[in-house]
Amino acid sequence: MSEEKWIKTLTNSKLRLGNSSKSTDDDIRSEFQKDFDRIVFSSPFRRLQNKTQVLPLPKSDYVRNRLTHSLETSSVGRSLGNIVGKTLLTKYPAIKEKLKLSSFDFGYMVSAACLAHDIGNPPFGHAGEDAINHFFKSKEAEKFTFDLDIKEIADLQNFEGNSAGFRLLATSLKSQNKIEGGLRLTFGTLATFVKYPKESLPNRKHEGKASLKKYGLFQTEVETYSNIAISLKLIAQNNKREDYAWKRFPLAFLVEASDDICYHIIDLEDGFNVGLIGFDEIYDFYTAILDKCNNDGYKRKLQNVVDNRSRITYLRSLVINSLIFKATDIFVNNEDSILSGVFDEPLLKRLDKDLIDILDKIKKKSIEKIYNSKSILKIEAAGYQVVPFLLDAFIKAQLTEENYEGKKQIYGLLPNQYKIGENKYEKILNVVMFISGMTDRYAVELYKNLKGIQLADY
Repeated sequence: MSEEKWIKTLTNSKLRLGNSSKSTDDDIRSEFQKDFDRIVFSSPFRRLQNKTQVLPLPKSDYVRNRLTHSLETSSVGRSLGNIVGKTLLTKYPAIKEKLKLSSFDFGYMVSAACLAHDIGNPPFGHAGEDAINHFFKSKEAEKFTFDLDIKEIADLQNFEGNSAGFRLLATSLKSQNKIEGGLRLTFGTLATFVKYPKESLPNRKHEGKASLKKYGLFQTEVETYSNIAISLKLIAQNNKREDYAWKRFPLAFLVEASDDICYHIIDLEDGFNVGLIGFDEIYDFYTAILDKCNNDGYKRKLQNVVDNRSRITYLRSLVINSLIFKATDIFVNNEDSILSGVFDEPLLKRLDKDLIDILDKIKKKSIEKIYNSKSILKIEAAGYQVVPFLLDAFIKAQLTEENYEGKKQIYGLLPNQYKIGENKYEKILNVVMFISGMTDRYAVELYKNLKGIQLADY
């Protein structure tokens, strides 16, 4: 039964948005490897190098940004996908025979989705998301949104980097490209990317399901994802015209696990590298995980590593490796319920209680000593000034017909591809996408320019 379900949901995974071309025997890359490469060479992916991961505008080379975090998450995702793929193909050889999929295809689907998982995040990290939301809930924004429908307003007032990411991957702006489909990725990679396959309303977070915790589709992309879901035979969650939601594509759980592993373990290492977390604290956390995973081989080898930073790097690699195998075991052991849509929670929530307790303590320590450190709070606070100002200035220039002082100049700074829109909602959303696509440094620089604090360089 499970074999049939896998074949059913994977059958059209190689199909592409806006492109019907298929791989040939002469191709040296699989369709999913092409997805990975298309994301790597995209402009939104490149801009991640100057976007906040944990520490905004980091000066230290030891600290991750969104680009390095995405690369590391993708590496973890590739391992998860390869292991799961090898297990499934060994168990169900018909998947390979009928669909011509290899274990590496599973790895590329997951790694490509992981590579793009933060591609829609605005400057200043989660503080940037909050700043966008607060702006559209403010009195200042009512003059722009008063005549939008309830779902369009909900999209803006609850802006999601996940939704922005899917729009970047799946939607072509007509002023840039007449070929529809954005980066023209496969259905399999796009479905693996979407952790929250629903629209913004109704809010179903109270149901306690991982797939309903947030939303992953703007109104502009609901139809696109609906077509993908139908093609991949994804299970609808009480779908009506007023409530589009689906069960996750199974491999999306691996993307979530990759991100969870990286931010728990690697954010802590960044805190250590900049002096916010002491050596003894991080050493105790890492070794506690290894001990619970019965990985005690590190003790002998660690004696040959003298430098503390090198010791932490070594332990971190072992911890990630141990959690990868734990996560894949959980996926495989819950395969039937994942396929049927009954399983709907992060894989790491099914770890042994002792491991969950350690990860919870790591998260608590990271909040206390890293995320709430003064240096981070100061720059995040600046984001609450920068983002709303830019939103107000560019949306006003985009929507207002009459001339006013400075309109011509501000409108001229809006790239042509964002000046389009079939309706008011799309015109506002395009401005939001423009600003959310900015790097931290560019957003601050543009804010200073428009405020007259700093003149632009020539």
